[in-house]
Order: sequence, then structure tokens, then C-alpha cells
Amino acid sequence: MNGLSRRNLILSGGALAGLAACGNGIGSDGAARLDARVDATRDFLFTRYPETRDLARKAAGVLYMPLMTEAGLFFGGAYGRGALRINDVTVDYYSATQASYGLQIGAQQYAHALFFMTPEALAEFRASDGWAIGADAKYALPAQGGAIGADTTTTLSPVIALVFAQAGLIAGASLEGTKYTRIIP
Repeated sequence: MNGLSRRNLILSGGALAGLAACGNGIGSDGAARLDARVDATRDFLFTRYPETRDLARKAAGVLYMPLMTEAGLFFGGAYGRGALRINDVTVDYYSATQASYGLQIGAQQYAHALFFMTPEALAEFRASDGWAIGADAKYALPAQGGAIGADTTTTLSPVIALVFAQAGLIAGASLEGTKYTRIIP
């Protein structure tokens, strides 16, 4: 009877491992769905803010984050997923997480893009286990006329961050303290 119980235990364990592997993303369409969202976000960005086309052409790579969801009640957090593109081809997928505390209440969603303007900044981002946006990033803010505030000073920065398409009840969106981690969708 012990042999039968061990055999059943081993078979059951194997079956459970097989079931667990079903949700690991291998053979799923997670990457295709994320790429479609990134395409839509890039197209919206280029249509709404035409100057970003030139910025993307000059960049060594662009990380598009189609949807960041942020919520907070004194303690807050944000999460999103996106894709890094070099020459408009996806090379890696990333998640972005953020935690915060302080006087805050509400929720919002927004998209953002990080333009890596130097090969060194892009290489540092790709080589890190978890890259956090730092002081070397400059923010380009969309103006009311549909132009972004990317002047000569900004375009000389190693990383340019652009937050756009905000909707929700928290005033403003900042990428300070956001950590980016490579994922397999």
C-alpha cells in the first residue's frame, strides 16, 4: 500500500506541476497583446504630440508604458507593464512599480514613455536588475497646444520622461521612485 501511495503522490505532484506550468506565459499571447497596446500608445503619442517622432528617431531606445494604474490613501502604489523598443522593434518587456506615502487620496491612470537619448543610458538600463528613475532623467511636459516641452537642454539629457494621457482623481503624476524590472509577459 505504501508503494501505491508514493506512486499516487508522485503522479499527483507531476500533474500539479503541469497545471502550474499552464499559466507561465509560454505559448500565450501575452507578448502580442502587450505589443498591440504599445503600438496604440506610440501611435497616440506621435499623433497627439508630433514632436515626439523626432525625439524617438534620435533616441537609442524608447520604453513605452501604455497604462500605469496608481492609487493611494496616505500609502500609495502604481503598477504597469510595457516594452522597450530599439529602432521601433521590441527587444524586452518591463514592469514598473512605485510605492509612496504622504498626503494623498485617489486613483489615476496614465501612460508614459522614457526616451534613452544616449547608448550609455540605454545600456545601463538594460544591464540593471531593477532600474529606478533618477535625477539624470528630465521631464518633458505636454503643453496645451499639443507640443512637448523638449528644448535643447532636455534633448541633451540621457533620459527624457514624458507622462501623458492622464485620467483620474490624483493631481499630477511623477515617475520619481518608479522601479523598472525586465519581465516575460
